[in-house]
Amino acid sequence: MRKPYTLYSLQKRIITVGLILILLACALGVRLFIVQIINGKDMQIRALDQWTRDLSLVAPRGNIYDSTGDTLAVSYTTYNVYVRGREVADASLTAEKLSNLLDLNYESTLKKVQNKNVSESLLKMQVNADIAEQIYDLSLNGVYLSENVGRQYIYGDLMTQLLGFTSLDNDGQSGIEAYFNSYLKGEDGYSYVQSDLQGKEIGGNLRYYVSGVAGDDLTLTVDSKIQIILESVLEKAYEEQKAKSVTGIVMRATTGDVLAISTKPSFDLNDVPRDDLVSLFSMSRMSAVTDTYEPGSTFKILTVAMALEEGVVSLDDTFFCPGYCMVDGQRIKCWKTKGHGNQTLAEAFANSCNCCFVDLALRLGVDKFYSYAEKFGLGEKTGITISGESGGILMKKENVKTVDLARMGFGHAIAVTPLQLLSIVAGIVNGGAYHTPTIAIKAEDVYGNTTYSPSVTEKRLVSKATSDIVNSLLKLTTNKTGDYIFVEGYNIGGKTGTAQKYGENGQIAQGKYISSFIGTYPADSPEYLFMIMVDEPSAGAYYGSIVASPYGREFFSELFSYYNIPKDDPSATRKEVIMPNVVGLETSYALAKLRELNLHAEVDGEGDIITSQLPPVGTVCYEGETILISTA
Repeated sequence: MRKPYTLYSLQKRIITVGLILILLACALGVRLFIVQIINGKDMQIRALDQWTRDLSLVAPRGNIYDSTGDTLAVSYTTYNVYVRGREVADASLTAEKLSNLLDLNYESTLKKVQNKNVSESLLKMQVNADIAEQIYDLSLNGVYLSENVGRQYIYGDLMTQLLGFTSLDNDGQSGIEAYFNSYLKGEDGYSYVQSDLQGKEIGGNLRYYVSGVAGDDLTLTVDSKIQIILESVLEKAYEEQKAKSVTGIVMRATTGDVLAISTKPSFDLNDVPRDDLVSLFSMSRMSAVTDTYEPGSTFKILTVAMALEEGVVSLDDTFFCPGYCMVDGQRIKCWKTKGHGNQTLAEAFANSCNCCFVDLALRLGVDKFYSYAEKFGLGEKTGITISGESGGILMKKENVKTVDLARMGFGHAIAVTPLQLLSIVAGIVNGGAYHTPTIAIKAEDVYGNTTYSPSVTEKRLVSKATSDIVNSLLKLTTNKTGDYIFVEGYNIGGKTGTAQKYGENGQIAQGKYISSFIGTYPADSPEYLFMIMVDEPSAGAYYGSIVASPYGREFFSELFSYYNIPKDDPSATRKEVIMPNVVGLETSYALAKLRELNLHAEVDGEGDIITSQLPPVGTVCYEGETILISTA
C-alpha cells in the first residue's frame, strides 16, 4: 500500500521545488548580468554586424604646408566601388558596364559580380568623382560606392623624396608621409545599412553614419620657393654632368632648419611609378639622409676647426707640400702631385692641400681627434625626423692606426651623410653652436591644438673665435682672385670636395668620383648654407671645383635675385674672360698665362705638356672661375 501524503512531506516537496526555482532564477540572473552588462557591448556589436552591412568612410589626411604657409599636399574625395553578388539582377550587364568604366578585365569583374559566397567584393579603389557619378547614374543593383581619400601634391615633381607618397589604403609609404603617418592619418568613419539574413539591403530602412576625424596638419621648415630654385639647379647639374644622381641641401645655419632638400632624378608624386619597384625605391630614397660617402676635402672644414680650437695651429704657421707625405711607411699623395710648396694655413686651406691636413690630424692625435668626433656627432644619427637616417661610419678608436688618422684629416677613411656633414659645418660657422637639423615645425589637429613640436638640442662645438677664423678661410677659398667675385658683389664663402668611390669589394672604383661643394652666405656670419653633391659625373671632369662649384654660384645668384637681396659691395664686378688655348703649352707656362687672366686652374696629371682643357678655347668665362687643364 502507498504511504499517504502528509502535510510535512508536502511542505518538503514545495520547499525543494522552490529552492530549485530560486537557483534557476539566480543562474538566469547571473547569465543575464553577464550577457547584458559584462558582454553587452560585444553582443550589440555582433548583433549590429548581423543586421547591417557597413562601408568604411576614409578620413582625409592632414594637409602639409611649407614654412610660409604654402600648401604642399592636400586630400580630395575619391570613391571605392563594391559589388554585392546576391543583389545583382543582371550579372553580365553589370560586369560589362563596370569593366568599361573602371578599365578592368571583364572576366575577372564578372567573377566578382557573380560571387554570392561573400557579402561584398571590392572592384576598384580611389575612382575619381566623374567616373563615380557615371556609375551612380546607372543605378545598378548590388553596386555601391563608398568615399575614399586621394592625395594631391600641388607641385608634382617637387620635394619627391621629402614628402613621399601614400598607398591606395591612404597610409604613408615614404618620406614625411610615412614618418608622420600617425599624425597625418585621421580616424575613419563608417556608413551602416540594415540587411536581411542573406545580406541583401532592406529597402526603406535608415542609413547610419559615423563620421571620421581628419588627420593633423603638418608644417615643415622648407621654403617652397627656395626648394624650386634648388631643384632647378640640381636638375641642370644632373643633365649637364651626366651624373648618376645629384643631391642638394639648403640649411639655415643659425637654427639648423632645412630650407630645401632633394635628389635628382625624381618623379611626379601625382603619378607614382608603382609598376617599377626598383626604380621607385631608388628615386624615393632620401640620399641626403640615408647614404654615406667619403666627403673628401669638404671635411677639411672640420679638421681645421678642431686644430684651431685645440690650439695646435695658427694662421702664422707654414706648411711645405712636395706633392706627397710619408706616414707609417705609406706614401699619401696630395691631389696636386707636383706639390704646393711653402704655404700659410690660409693658402693650404684654399689650395685644399692634403699634406697640410695630414699634418693637422697628426698634431691633434687620435685621442683629441676622437674627442671632437664625438662632440661633432660623427658616426651618430642627427635625429632628424626623416625615415632611414644613417649615422655614418667612424672607425673604432682602438683600431685606428696613424695612417688612418692621417687620411681622416683630409676626409678619407671616414664616411658621413650629406645632412650630417652640413649640420656640423653649420655648427662651426654660425659662431660655434650646433643645432639638431629640423624638418618639421609643428602638427595641429582639427581643433587647433599642437600635437607635435620638434625636440631641438643645442651644444657648443667650437668657440666664436675659431668660428670667425674658419669663416675667413672659407671666404678666401671661394674668392681666390679677389673679394666678392664668386657671385658678383656678394660675400660668399665655400669649400669644394672630390672623393673617390669604393666598389662592393672595398676597393677603389676606378673613374668613379663624388664631387661636392659647400657654400656659406654671408661669409662673415653665415645665415644660408648650400650643399651640392654630384655622384659619378661623366661629362669629362670630376673635380669639385669644376663640377659642383659652378652650381653653387648659380644657386646663390638665383636666391639673391628672387629675394632681391642687395649686394654687399655694389662696386664689385666680375670681368669677362675669353678662354685662351693652352693645349700644347708647358704646364708652368699655361698656369702663368691663366693667372694673368685671373683664372684659377686645376691640373689633372703629372706631365709637362697640356693635352686638353675645359672649357674649350673661345668660351666666355669670368675672373675667378676654375679651369681644368690635363697633362699626359
